[in-house]
Amino acid sequence: MMPPPGPSPVQSERFRAFGVRQVDAVAARYPLTPEQVETVRLISQVLPFRVNEYTLSELIDWDRVPDDPMFRMVFPQRGMLSPGDEQLLTVATATGDRQAVAAAVKEIRGRLNPHPSGQQELNVPRIDGSPAPGLQHKYRETVLYFPSQGQSCHSYCTYCFRWAQFVGDADLRFATPRPDVLVRYLREHPEVSDVLVTGGDPMIMGTDRLRDHLEPLLEVGSVRTVRIGTKSLAYWPQRFVTDQDADDVLRLFEQVTASGRTLAVMAHFTHPRELGTDVVARALSRIRATGAVVYCQAPLIGRINDDPLVWSSLWRAELAAGAVPYYMFVERDTGPYDYFKVPLAKAVEVFRSAYRTLPGLARTVRGPVMSATPGKVVVDGVEETARGRYFQLRMLQARDPALVGRPFRARYCASAAWLDELEPAEDTAPDIAAAVWGGAPGRARTEGILP
Repeated sequence: MMPPPGPSPVQSERFRAFGVRQVDAVAARYPLTPEQVETVRLISQVLPFRVNEYTLSELIDWDRVPDDPMFRMVFPQRGMLSPGDEQLLTVATATGDRQAVAAAVKEIRGRLNPHPSGQQELNVPRIDGSPAPGLQHKYRETVLYFPSQGQSCHSYCTYCFRWAQFVGDADLRFATPRPDVLVRYLREHPEVSDVLVTGGDPMIMGTDRLRDHLEPLLEVGSVRTVRIGTKSLAYWPQRFVTDQDADDVLRLFEQVTASGRTLAVMAHFTHPRELGTDVVARALSRIRATGAVVYCQAPLIGRINDDPLVWSSLWRAELAAGAVPYYMFVERDTGPYDYFKVPLAKAVEVFRSAYRTLPGLARTVRGPVMSATPGKVVVDGVEETARGRYFQLRMLQARDPALVGRPFRARYCASAAWLDELEPAEDTAPDIAAAVWGGAPGRARTEGILP
């Protein structure tokens, strides 16, 4: 096995996270206004808030606050709740009555679609007739695994579609403490070749804990690919460079690749600034030296990266770092969706304008992609016909493997931002119509599964 690269010149630092209780301490060191502090206090009663020292000092451009995209990515803003919900929360908070606040928070969260289209139940497999906790099996070859110790992140994205995992409500959380059920399910389903370890962020775990979840997968012969979904490379790249067990985690990665499996680190980079520090370059180099492959994906987010120049710069930076540009996702219809959503018509133009600037090796990226109930649906473009305008759509992935690669069309709608706002074209094949629209025009079903 190749040993990890030598010690990094980056100075070791202890990870420190800051939540709403520490917002005054953050404001004492960084130029947060009293109004911004109060906004964090108010909105974080509903949506999770967490930052760390690296995010604060290396990623946010404080001279551009409040318009800085990285600031918007981690600090709650006015407008992320609807005017009515913000007013409800403000009034309840002003009373000082904890029960009134709790009731308002619960009511508001329920309206924010915490588990789009029944995320907790829709894809949960069964063993002996009972749901297998912390597992989701959407596609024939792929199972998602949610270890309970990985249900956090180094910082929280304000747009995160899994925000409900982080608010401390057991009814909204989806996870399992041990891999026993997963291993049993995999042995009973040899058609599954890929396991995606996700959360939260599995890389929030120490290496010993992470090993407890990964090593059992190496005993299942049908598992050929292990994926780890993580935002750590953007928010805490020290995890792979200077953390106390950084070398240990790289050796664990080597163990996976030495077993003959593919280890894919599914890195979540939303903005090119996240790739601009020396420590993230070092982290990516060390990961790649283990034999792991780094794939990069992120959603298209209004007010943050809805600009072709941002995406072109992001994909070029990923390619230069030896990573693979993979997906541009469409933001899910959950959480502060109205604040961040981008109409599909604009999403197509952002993707196309950025894509055509890329060299050939970066054209591995696909998008804009909606991960919806029937599968991953890519918007390939807009078609002008004598009968009107249509979105050109295609099934990149599907519950029913027979639908993979199938093109279809939907009637053009300038304001539509998700599949459930589209209607099928008149010539839509019956099986596609049944999978996407239940066989008739209307709202398509959606869900919150990634990737």
